[in-house]
Amino acid sequence: MTKRKPPALKANQWQQDLLSDLKALAAQHPADLRVLGDPQILPSGTVLVSIRLFTASIPHVEGGLALGEAEEFVLGLPPTERVPPQVLTPHTRFAGTPHVLEGMRLCIYLDADREWNPEGGIPAVLNRLWQWLTDAASNRFDGTTALYHAVGGVLHRTDGTPTIVAREPDEHRIAHIAWLTPRSGQRLDLSNRQANEHSQRLSVLPLSRHLPLAAGHTLAALLDRIDNPTLSETRTPHQPRRPSSAFLTALIHTARRNPQGTSQYFVLAVPHPRLPAEPRFLLAGRLPAQVSDALRRIPRVTQGLSVLPADVRNSTIEWCYLSDEREAVTTRRDVQRPVNAFYNTHVHLWGCGGIGSWVAELIARAGAARISLSDPGTPVTGGLLVRQNYTEADIGENKAVALAKRLRSLRDDLTIDICPSPPSPELLDAAHQADVVIDATVSITAGRFLDLLARLPGRRAVLAQMTTDVTTASHGILSVSAPDTSHGPALIDYTTGKQVLANPALEPYHLLWSEPQPGQEIRPTRGCSVPTFHGSAADLVGITATLVILLGTQMHHPVSGTHLCALPHTGTQPAQHFVPYTSRPEDPAAAPATASTPVPLSPPTSSVGA
Repeated sequence: MTKRKPPALKANQWQQDLLSDLKALAAQHPADLRVLGDPQILPSGTVLVSIRLFTASIPHVEGGLALGEAEEFVLGLPPTERVPPQVLTPHTRFAGTPHVLEGMRLCIYLDADREWNPEGGIPAVLNRLWQWLTDAASNRFDGTTALYHAVGGVLHRTDGTPTIVAREPDEHRIAHIAWLTPRSGQRLDLSNRQANEHSQRLSVLPLSRHLPLAAGHTLAALLDRIDNPTLSETRTPHQPRRPSSAFLTALIHTARRNPQGTSQYFVLAVPHPRLPAEPRFLLAGRLPAQVSDALRRIPRVTQGLSVLPADVRNSTIEWCYLSDEREAVTTRRDVQRPVNAFYNTHVHLWGCGGIGSWVAELIARAGAARISLSDPGTPVTGGLLVRQNYTEADIGENKAVALAKRLRSLRDDLTIDICPSPPSPELLDAAHQADVVIDATVSITAGRFLDLLARLPGRRAVLAQMTTDVTTASHGILSVSAPDTSHGPALIDYTTGKQVLANPALEPYHLLWSEPQPGQEIRPTRGCSVPTFHGSAADLVGITATLVILLGTQMHHPVSGTHLCALPHTGTQPAQHFVPYTSRPEDPAAAPATASTPVPLSPPTSSVGA
């Protein structure tokens, strides 16, 4: 009996269509494009076809990619139309150019999900390739923004490995020992200090050159590319100690000081091409525990790679995603948005309920340095989970305490403290120490206390009140008292109410100054809860986010007044309106206040729930 030959590999219909279109284009444009030889089919099903483009007409700019009269490429046609064809070079001459991956693959689609449309077929691919060559030759590519440019343009990540978080402002220009501390099964924190007994040592090695061909998949390949990044250099018998020997020595010494049976991690600090002064790219990897234990048994490293057993030399490196969050290399995603005004600020938040709990989260995510929480002391109940920012684990806990736990889980660098409720004298310092005081309590007492803060001499804080309507929680009101205004948000709200109620164009907002009518409120638990407003988590998150954004616009150059806003689904027009506040003769005089001044009565304010 003879073995049956496996069926010959064959291009599918999609690939055949691409090949036919390619040949047709070459026939139509023989002076620009030529197909070289017959296609090859890889075991993966990808079809490879070589082409020659005549590139003499592409202009060249100093610093751009130097092209020949003609350039050869290999098109990789995948077996599925969901993935765009790849463009490869049969050489590494383009290595180091931005958007060249691993020295041989051209990144003509930066985001294939958004940019690749199969209906464009092979003409679209060739147009992208021609544009790529034109941009490269004209020096239009920015190496500082090209993805993973320092390490061959590719993400180094092995499935199943943890993410390493780097936040400390270290440029890693000198070889040193650092520490990895587990935060969870998926996260390790990189630090120059040992955090606890679970922290493990790792070596950090700065490289002198970038890695245009990437870092390889095995230890042997990595060591070779550390010494010879472009694989173009030849070894000499009397060559001085190579960088890979220093890396290997540090790796072994560090492994010995970590427990048996643990994986040995390392970080390479790779310089950016042409930008030696820029912070280095951090590349993290590890060796499996079995290989790491073999390293621990090696006595000394004197001859580099040659002393390693074959199984260690050829072991696979498990690359770890490194979340580089150092300030020098990171731009906040909200940097140009209004909420960025809360970055690095001290915020006093009074009231941790339907509005306040979401305000706290939004401002914490916006980068506030410190948030001081205050709540009357009511515990979280199960019914509140419908619309407030709490979980099952918080039931029975004081709202401020539960919210503080939530906020601390969002950011390690956020300071949270819990303060007594107004009118505690301890809160008087907020006028001078905080950047903004937000009242989300709908409490007359809190409103009166804010009026007192407004009259304190030398006030620094912006004072704000946030509320929503009773029937839908889809209309919002934000009253702001700037530091140069001696009246608080309650009086500003009162004054605005008279103007709004007298303006027919603002009729949809009249309800914000109207007492609830019978049936407009709900009693969540019969006999156990006071009437409250209608509203869902979606309503409250939406209206609170709008109010926080509007307050953000006021932080740098605050103007006293009242913002009115409505969510889109209400159909209310205008959807946003600002009523500036100017003191009127009929307004109560703002007498000077001191810390011992009794809190005076204020005019009635809008009666809506939070």
